[in-house]
Amino acid sequence: MEIAAVISGVGSNHLPGASRGASSLPFPFFNDKKSFSPGLIKFRKQFSFASFTFVNNVRAASSTRANAAVSDFLSELADIDWDNLGFGLMPTDYMYVLKCSRNGNFSKGELQRFGNIEMNPSAGILNYGQGLFEGLKAYKKEDGNILLFRPEENAQRMIMGAERMCMPAPTVEQFVEAVKVTVLANKRWVPPPGKGSLYVRPLLMGTGAVLGLAPAPEYTFLIYVSPVGNYFKEGLAPINLVVETEVHRAVPGGVGGVKTIGNYASVLKAQSIAKAKGYSDVLYLDCVHKKYLEEVSSCNVFAVKGNVISTPSIKGTILPGITRKSIIDVARSLGFQVEERLVSVDEVLDADEVFCTGTAVVVSPVGSITYLGKRVSYGNNGIGAVSQHLYSALTRLQMGLTEDVMNWTMELK
Repeated sequence: MEIAAVISGVGSNHLPGASRGASSLPFPFFNDKKSFSPGLIKFRKQFSFASFTFVNNVRAASSTRANAAVSDFLSELADIDWDNLGFGLMPTDYMYVLKCSRNGNFSKGELQRFGNIEMNPSAGILNYGQGLFEGLKAYKKEDGNILLFRPEENAQRMIMGAERMCMPAPTVEQFVEAVKVTVLANKRWVPPPGKGSLYVRPLLMGTGAVLGLAPAPEYTFLIYVSPVGNYFKEGLAPINLVVETEVHRAVPGGVGGVKTIGNYASVLKAQSIAKAKGYSDVLYLDCVHKKYLEEVSSCNVFAVKGNVISTPSIKGTILPGITRKSIIDVARSLGFQVEERLVSVDEVLDADEVFCTGTAVVVSPVGSITYLGKRVSYGNNGIGAVSQHLYSALTRLQMGLTEDVMNWTMELK
């Protein structure tokens, strides 16, 4: 029997709550029309739904019994190799779907079995790229509770991006509640402490049919999740970058400062060429002077010189990374001087250390940068002391191993 049939008879008051304010959004009913391959789901312990006749009499079962069934299922730890998680899609149990008309009226969201979605060939996202995405992580603590890291910041960034892309967006409250619901419904996929994290991917898409160039008449807000390990195959080890001098990621007045889908498709060619040559990724320069750092394909970049940490300022062509923002605050709290300004490629080649930041990579030390055929290495290809210090400080906070004096984490119990 599908878990959807179990939970469809259970209200939100039977599910675990979240700290920093209780969820006001009722736990939505499951839409379980999609087929789902049993091969994608394995259990550490055998759990049989046959002992419960949920098809006809789940509503007659005691709330205690129904709650126990839901709790048992959701508490099961997925049977995967947690020690060898990479950064790739691993199908989980549920995704969250919320529909919205162009006037901004959102319907009630619901959880559906993770799987394919149907879309009109004339959908705005397919024809005109009207879409945004976000990325955040959930971590499991030693006590079994789950921590989200600054989900309100992702919500605010999506609202900002939606305004630029002429789209309605869920409110901060709707966004955060949807993330909570999705993570709790898939909590058995949250890796054990120290083994990785549950990557949360919210999408906002123009799914209504539109032929002429115009905003879509309907939008879909969707969240899916996947357990992940390190983004770069090197893990917390130095990566090797190459500076791209001809291809540019963004232009002034464009959409480089928002997390729209087209920003990422445009870097694939340069990234593929770089990886074929043995580099980990590409470092992009500004398109006007062609000498100031912008960012790596999906990461912000920092240069360290003595006690000064410099990073390109946010000026419309660079994504305002949430990890970037967090690292700046952490670094300042540790006594570093952080400067947000124009950073030239010559300056970064003379730095003591260089590192990248992003939701997926957290902090990734740079071992070398190649510019116009010249390769400059940092720290004998080891992990720099500053990079290591900042990585440890932030990840310990994200995983609940240190006191959250910043009030950045949200605990789900």
